[in-house]
Amino acid sequence: MQDMRKLAELVKQLEDQLATCMRCGMCQAVCPVFAETGRETDVTRGKLALLDGLIREVFKEPSGVNERLTHCLLCGSCAANCPSGVQVLDIFLKARAILTAYMGLNPVKRLIFRGLLANPGFFDRFFQLASGVQGLFIKPASRYQGTSCARISFPLGNRHFNALAPVAFHNLGIPVNSAPGKSGIRVGFFTGCVLDKIYPRIGQAVVRSLDHHEVGSFVPRNQACCGIPALASGDTASFDRLVRHNLEVFAEEGLDYIVTACATCTSTIKKLWPAMAGEFSDRERSRLDDIAGRTLDISQFLIDVVGVNSVSTSQKDDKSNLETITYHDPCHLKKSLGVSAQPRALISANPRYRFAEMAEADRCCGCGGSFNLQHYDISLSIGRRKRDNIVASKSSVVATGCPACMLQIGDVLSQAGDPVQVRHVIEIYADSFD
Repeated sequence: MQDMRKLAELVKQLEDQLATCMRCGMCQAVCPVFAETGRETDVTRGKLALLDGLIREVFKEPSGVNERLTHCLLCGSCAANCPSGVQVLDIFLKARAILTAYMGLNPVKRLIFRGLLANPGFFDRFFQLASGVQGLFIKPASRYQGTSCARISFPLGNRHFNALAPVAFHNLGIPVNSAPGKSGIRVGFFTGCVLDKIYPRIGQAVVRSLDHHEVGSFVPRNQACCGIPALASGDTASFDRLVRHNLEVFAEEGLDYIVTACATCTSTIKKLWPAMAGEFSDRERSRLDDIAGRTLDISQFLIDVVGVNSVSTSQKDDKSNLETITYHDPCHLKKSLGVSAQPRALISANPRYRFAEMAEADRCCGCGGSFNLQHYDISLSIGRRKRDNIVASKSSVVATGCPACMLQIGDVLSQAGDPVQVRHVIEIYADSFD
């Protein structure tokens, strides 16, 4: 009983935030997980009620509450549509951290986060080795999405996925430090894990685009994960360690902006680093706030700062030969940061494409990072709805601004046998230089 009282006191620090929820149920209409399960505990209102129950010591099994909290994509759809302005993601992440500290971190997650993810050098070497031997365990699945599948279903099941790149982006020999040209602008490029290990071509497109506009770039090789996988599992110790590492890596003076090509990394740096970082010194906190304030998605940077101009379809030559392209809004880009027009404008800057808006473009694709690993059946079902909307747009290419979304969309399109390519917005733009 004493232990439950202790937990109740810990959760009570969230009480004021919980009280802002009016229990109106608006979150039900937009939650992709609730749409699949219909369970009240899978929607925000239900989860907040569970946390309130812990405070009042109504519930005696914190593990059960924690399990329901992880039944969430952290997509932010509820927060973006909440009439009361409840800071849902902050509440859920803090609650996961409290429960994890109380119950202890899962041993497997401890090994992954603290033994692997929080040690960037070892993390890079591990995936370099895995890339070399993966051919023994996977086989090609679809040439359109470039996906593979497991030769033996366990432990990956029937997933179709993009394999690890033969050479990670940080090993491609990209110049790590260049001076600005006519733009007079110099940026740091935060790559993120999925881009670095699976989609180095996206990183190459970013560097090509910066070079094209004579923007100086600083691309440190020893970058670490932004920390969101650890934070989402309640491991604040690993999150803080990763934040501190990246603060040192990007301590380079003379950077006007930090750009990323990953919606999740952008949102994490801008929103979660300042909100969720632990006991940092005043100097660290000042540097953290400074970097967060200067971080931009690559499409936002090119459109709003550099001033790239889009071209309407009516202005494009030989319209009969235009390839049709559609766009998926990553949740962390549109709902968390309000970046939606810029990626579309960047796509439209390539004269070879005709843009077709898909239905429910901003509906979650169902990835959710570790959610996809823990609840693949629900993740896949949500993803199939996205696949249907992509196919209905009659596009041969679907673009997005998040490598994790690319993995999820590639999976559902590949499993359905659809001849649709999945590409990053910056790849589409960089192709216009050819």
